[in-house]
Order: sequence, then C-alpha cells, then structure tokens
Amino acid sequence: MAEYLSPGVYVEEYDSGATPMQGVSTSTAGFIGLAERGPVIGEPQLVTSFADYKRMYGGYLSEAGFGTARFLPYAVEQFFANGGARAYIMRAVPGDAKAGSVTSGVLKVTAASPGSWSDNMRVTVEPSYKAKTQVYAVSGADLTLKNADGFNPGDVVELFDGAKSEFATVKGVLDNVVSLDKPCTLDVADTKVGTAKFIRTCEITLSARLDETVETYANLSLVPGSLNYAPIRTEKSDLITVEILKTENKAAAAPAAKETKEGKEGKDGKEKKEEAAAAPAPAAKAAGITPYELCGGGAEGMLVLTPVGGSNGGAPTADAYLGTDGGPGKRTGMQAFLENPSVSIMAIPGVTTPEVQAGLIGFCENKKSCFAILDAPADLKKPNDVANFRDMYDSTYAAMYHPWLQMYDAGAKRSDYFPPSGAMAGIYARSDNERGVHKAPANEVVRGCTGLSCNYNTGEQDILNPIGVNLIRSFPGRGIRVWGARTISSNGLWKYLNVRRLFIFVEESIRANTNWVVFEPNSEALWTRVKRTIETFLATCWRDGALAGSSPDQAYYVECGPTTMTQDDIDNGRLICEIGIAPVKPAEFVIFRITQKTSSAE
Repeated sequence: MAEYLSPGVYVEEYDSGATPMQGVSTSTAGFIGLAERGPVIGEPQLVTSFADYKRMYGGYLSEAGFGTARFLPYAVEQFFANGGARAYIMRAVPGDAKAGSVTSGVLKVTAASPGSWSDNMRVTVEPSYKAKTQVYAVSGADLTLKNADGFNPGDVVELFDGAKSEFATVKGVLDNVVSLDKPCTLDVADTKVGTAKFIRTCEITLSARLDETVETYANLSLVPGSLNYAPIRTEKSDLITVEILKTENKAAAAPAAKETKEGKEGKDGKEKKEEAAAAPAPAAKAAGITPYELCGGGAEGMLVLTPVGGSNGGAPTADAYLGTDGGPGKRTGMQAFLENPSVSIMAIPGVTTPEVQAGLIGFCENKKSCFAILDAPADLKKPNDVANFRDMYDSTYAAMYHPWLQMYDAGAKRSDYFPPSGAMAGIYARSDNERGVHKAPANEVVRGCTGLSCNYNTGEQDILNPIGVNLIRSFPGRGIRVWGARTISSNGLWKYLNVRRLFIFVEESIRANTNWVVFEPNSEALWTRVKRTIETFLATCWRDGALAGSSPDQAYYVECGPTTMTQDDIDNGRLICEIGIAPVKPAEFVIFRITQKTSSAE
C-alpha cells in the first residue's frame, strides 16, 4: 500500500485492462549436420543469410570427403533461397574428428574446432609492445620513468641506451618508479627531449587468417594473471585457442661435437678424432626471455605457424546428431536446442537413419514448441517402399516430404539431388510471413529446383497422401510445387500440419505474454484480466483468418474462474484457464459438382 503522510494530491497509475499480447515467431529454423568448421559445443549459432553461414561454418562439402552427410550447407542455402530469414545452426562431428594444433616454444595454438579446415589457416606471431617511455634516473634495479602507465609486474622490458639493448623483468611498480629483477647495467637515463634511449615492454601480436577471415590480437602477454594474458584475450576467437605451456628460461643444450669424414676414414683419422674430442664444446646459448623468443621467434621478425593434425573423422553415427546433454553451455548436437526458445522448425538434412529421425520427433514432442521436417531416403522410388518407411513413425509434430530435389551444386559445379527439408523449411517461413501460420505451406513453388529424383503421378499420390507422405510434384506450366500438407499422425484431429503449427503458435504466444500473472493475487479481478487479455489476442487471430467461424463466439472461447478452478486449486496456488479454438482447415479436396441443366417445355 502507498503511504500518505503529508497533506497533498497524489496521482497513481494502475493496470485494469487487458495486457497486449504479441504473437511469437514461427519461421525460425534449426538445422543440425556436418560442416567444414564451427563450434560443436554450446548454444546453436544464429545466421541470417547464407553468407553468414559460410563465414562461421565454411562452404560446401564434397561428396568424396563427407558422403551422404554433406547436405547441411546446401539445406541452409535452400532455406534462405525459399524465403527463410533466420536459422540456428548446430554442427555435428564424428567421434574421431580432431582439431589441428601447432607448438612453437611455449606457445601452443589449437584450431577452435575439429576438422581439416585448419590446414588452410595461417597463424603469425610478431614482437610488439604496449608501453614505451623515457627513463629519467637509474638507481640499481630501480628506474624512474617519465610515465609508468602500461608497465606491470611480470612484464619483460627492453632497455636501450642508443647502441645496445638488454632485457629484464619488472618486479614492482610504484608511482613512476619501476623495480627490475636485476640492476640495470646500461646508461639508459636521459632527461633530454627526443632522446634515442628508452624502456619498453615486450609482448607479441598474434594473427590468425583463414581465407578472408582475419583475427588479430595485439600486445599479448605470456604472464598468467596479466590483463593481456594470451589465453584469456583469445578465448572468444572463432579460429584458435591459445595455451602457454611454460615460461621458464632454460639454457639451450650444447650441440655435440661431430666427427669429420676425414677423422673417421683418413689415415690420420685417429689424431683428428682425438683433437675433435678434446676440443671444448661451444658454450650453451641462453634462451631469450622476451615473449617472442619464448615462442620460438628468431631474427626474421615474424613467426608463421600452420596447425597440423586436423581431421574430419569417419562416417558420423547417430550419436553425433542426437548429441549429449552435459549441462548448460556444454550440450552438443540436438540437445543444444534445449537452450534455444526461438526455433520452431527443425531438420537434419539428408539424414534418414531411423534412430536419428525418431530422436528428432521425440525431441519436438517433448519440447512442444518445434515441428520436425523429415526426408525420405533418396533411393526409395516405389510407393510401397516409401509407405513402408513412413510407417515407422506416428506423430503430430512431424511431416515427411519426398522426392529429393534437383538443384545446382555450386561446390561441384554441376546439378545434383538434395533432400527437400531445407527448401521446405524456407517455404514454411515464406508462407508464415506472407499469409500466416494458419495457411498450409502447400501449393507453393520450390525456388531453385530444376527437377525431381522421381516424378510421381496422381495415382501414386493416392497411395502416399492419405498416410502422410507429402509429395513434391512437377506440373506442366506451373513449375515444381509442394503438393501435400499432412503430418505423419494417425489422429484425424491433427491430420494437417498447419493445425499443429497454429496450436504451437497460440500456446507459445500465451506462454510468452502471460508471465505477468505469476504471483499476482488469485482473485476475480485477476481472472477477468487474464480472460480479457487472451480474448483480445484470439480476436486478432480470428480477424487474420486463423480461426474458423463467422463470429468470435464460433471461433473461440475462454473460461477462467469458478468453472475452471476449485477452492483446492486456489489454495494450492493454481490459476486454471480453459481455452478452445476452432482452427481453419485447408481446402485439400476442391470438388465442383456439375450437372446438366435442361429447359422444360412450356
């Protein structure tokens, strides 16, 4: 309750009417499959164009390298070509896939994800510095600097007296005084303006390049705990992960004395061999302490590294697609979409393994906000074979399409056949955006399609359509069109996929827009507001043509109050609202009954 302690006028606002509800999106797709590169653990990544996909996951996959599991990039391309706008991608990898890596000195660079793509990546390491200034005074190991900003404990610094350099490590910094790990032996102090003497830090700049993608990380340190520590600064990289193996300075091993050819085979070889043995070995050369030298850099000024050992692995198993649930941020494959509330269409393009498709159907049924698009095997031609394959499933949350589509393979520079799920996901999105989710995504042209792997006629569709196999057919003068809109359910109430997707839309919209109800007083005032809010939303759906009926009373009803709740429900904190809607059904069979009209004699 508000407090009224002093005399005056108080103006207050309160909510009494319906809360506006906005419908959720139903056109966002989720794809799972093999890709050239990209993250394999964590959340699926959003792409808004095929160019986005190529930047993040690479290009087309070859049939020689990936076989029948190569269709993900083509499906994503067809999705956007047919009207899709947003897609989330989750890359699957075989269990034996490996990430390439390279080690130089204490620096180990590993490709950010498994695959042979890292063979084409180049990583360069160059010396750099983040701070450089003038030394005003030297007192043993303590140096008074003009400006000590950027100098931190643990930093390796270079001291230059105008002719030669020496290196030391910073032990501490206080105001403008820097303490080194050893006394300075050079005359680096100079108060003159424009002097050539200086002190500067020593870091490395690391760059990773793959095709047109370049990532540059400047002024990296090898000291753990520093603000610019290399593994920390590069942890968001899409190309590499960096590891510092060690930072201890060790003297290089002295090279062993070699025998000359004459000392081994000449007539006086014994004496020469003894002389060679008696000659002192060269003094061990101390390893440098600068980060660039610790990383294996030399006098050339740039170190170029190429990760090796990356592998795409063998043929993927069902586990690669189904994924594992390692908890938030650690899920793989299909399980990664548990963290994603946006996706409403899901597909695993070209994968027709029953275990994988059954897993996808079960995932969508459990989540209740996704609809699965299934492909039939490309080699199935006869209606009986297709029907036998479809008979393995029964779900209101999935639809099956056949045959495969002939399209241009931009990777192989020729035409090939591709699974229809990618193009169908795009057609779903296009239909939703142009007409609404209540419109069945059928009688729509498949863009980019030049042929079909098998042309079915009306008689053959008479067999497949009643059991829920949606055919894609070619019609003279009308192009190649989707000619089916059924789920693979045996329940007649959910025969049409647009009915199931409409219910997903309504359910998710109500779920997303009624969170304000939680913990409100469970009274008649709340019941009235909830009822009014949902009725306003359903009235909009009815006006848009999503619900059947000539009036709102025929299209929907909303009940919330004593007729839906008992006192026990209220005592246990439950608010129950009952909603009924009349979805529109597609005109699947258009029948014109024609008779002969004869005039009667007068």
